[in-house]
Formats: sequence, C-alpha cells, structure tokens
Amino acid sequence: MTDDLTTQPVAPEFSAASDPLGRFTRCVVCALLAFLALWGMGLWLTPYDPATADFLNRLAPPSLSHWAGTDHLGRDIATRLLYGVVWSLGLSLVISLTGFVIGTIVGVLAARSGWVADFAIMRITDSFFAFPELIAAVTFAGLFGPSTTNLVIALIVVSWMKAARLARALTVSLGESDFITQARLNGLNSYQILWRHLLPNIMPSLLVLWTNSWSRTILSVSGLSFLGFGVQPPSAEWGAMLLDGKPYMQTAPYIMIFPGLAVLLAVMAINLTGDRLRDLLT
Repeated sequence: MTDDLTTQPVAPEFSAASDPLGRFTRCVVCALLAFLALWGMGLWLTPYDPATADFLNRLAPPSLSHWAGTDHLGRDIATRLLYGVVWSLGLSLVISLTGFVIGTIVGVLAARSGWVADFAIMRITDSFFAFPELIAAVTFAGLFGPSTTNLVIALIVVSWMKAARLARALTVSLGESDFITQARLNGLNSYQILWRHLLPNIMPSLLVLWTNSWSRTILSVSGLSFLGFGVQPPSAEWGAMLLDGKPYMQTAPYIMIFPGLAVLLAVMAINLTGDRLRDLLT
C-alpha cells in the first residue's frame, strides 16, 4: 500500500481543453492583435499629423474630410484620438501592470515572511490607504511639477495597495490548504511551493482586480491630464484633448465629445472584460 504522504502534491489543475483562463487568455491575445492591427492601419491611412496646426481649418465641424472635426488649432481630432491610444491606454496599461506586480510581490512577501514582517508591511500598506489615489497623485505632481514622468511615478506609488492586500489574503488562506501541506511533506521548498502552487491559484482573482485597476488608471491619467498635471501638450492624450476643448464647449462641443466618448468606451470595454473574466474563473 502506498503512503498518502509520499504521493506528489496535487493542486487544482485544468486540462488544455477545459482551462477557462487559457481560453480567456487566447481571446484577449486575439482581441489585442486585432485592435493593434486596426489601430496601425488607421494611423497608416490617416493623411493628417496629430501635432501640425492648420489655422485655415480651425474649429471645423465633423465632415467627410475630418470625421470628428478639428480643434482650435485646426488639428484633426480623429487622428489625435488614434494617437491618444498610446498615451491613454498604453500609459495606463504600464502603470496598472507595474502597480499590480509590485502589489502582488509585497502581498506574497508579507504572507510568507512571518508575523513581524507581515505586520510591518501591512501597516505601511494601510498608511498608503489613508490618502485617496487621485488626491495623492495631484499632490505629488504639484510638488514635483507636471510631466508625464511624474504622472507615471505618482500613479504607480498609489496603485499597488489593493493588489498587495488581496495577494496577502489569498496567500494566507491557501497557506494551510491540504495540497500545500502535502507539498511541504514531500520536500518542496518555499520557492517551489510559491511558483508551482500558490501563484497559479491566486492569480485568477488578482487578474480580475487588475482589469478594474486598469480602467481606474485610465480615468486617473485622463483626469490628471485634464487638470494640467499629466501628459503635456502637444501630446494627443484624451484628457489633455478634453482640456483643450473646454473653452469651446458651447461653440464646438465635438472637441470634448469625442475624447470623452473614447474614455467612456475604453473604460466600459475593460470593465466588461473583467466581469467576463470573473464569470469564467468562478
């Protein structure tokens, strides 16, 4: 008879055909490739430069030549919206991913480093929660000056805490699971247990949190740029475009309508993706 303690530890696994996370990952990759292809084709087809002013066509309404109209400097709004994807979506993606990675590392370390380190790390995390994200980012940008670099640093500094708390809670809850205990009895060290069993099991919940963080970061990037603390002109960022159109809100409202719709649709798409991911993994 084989002793149960000598069997290989078994964590929850999925086959390639039934793995919902794998199916979702493939769908996301295909969607991103299609999006990048359409975005690149749009940039290639547009005849306008996003930063070149054309004062003869300033404040032109939407037409066949300018689908979304032109702004106060005569720049094509549709072209600037396409280029703004890099700033609004790309920048927020980098910020949210960085905060997500930092928070996950901090949370796992807190849960696996003993109660003294756990207490110290989580009290530091709680102290960051005392300041609302947007207000803390505005304060940081105000102290060090408005720039894209300061915007990125400020938002990363205030974006990692939720991931840290969730990663810590999930790691603690799984730490005494049967398959973790079995792994220890079979001689696996902490590093092997972390990579083979803990991270694969906590990552689905963390990914759902990250999609929500990405959408909130888009709003933060656009909001700070709208306030003048983020991406600076003439960069075509959606929040900065909203700021440019503010003086013309009554005479040429389309200058603000189209960037606002871009932010709205992007946030809705990411949130719906997060909801779908949650349904697949629960």
